[in-house]
Amino acid sequence: MPRLRLEKDIKPLSEFRANVASCLQQVHETRRPLIITHRGKSTAVLMDVAEYDALVERLELLEDLQTAERQIEEGQGVAHEAALQAVLERLPK
Repeated sequence: MPRLRLEKDIKPLSEFRANVASCLQQVHETRRPLIITHRGKSTAVLMDVAEYDALVERLELLEDLQTAERQIEEGQGVAHEAALQAVLERLPK
């Protein structure tokens, strides 16, 4: 995801309401999220769907890695040789 540009990617709710179409176009073209503020505080983030999907995928991968690291620390890991042998046994001969 491209880096947020503070001068362009933060909009008050009133400006967002008045320019919804152009805000959507900006998010789609730049792939940068748009921060929407209300009464001077950030309240929502508008993201391109493809960027959102990619972000969710990365988060899921990081969660899987964290789970795997925890399992290894708890002694639930499988040695490389044993894992390789299990995979090879499942392949059609």
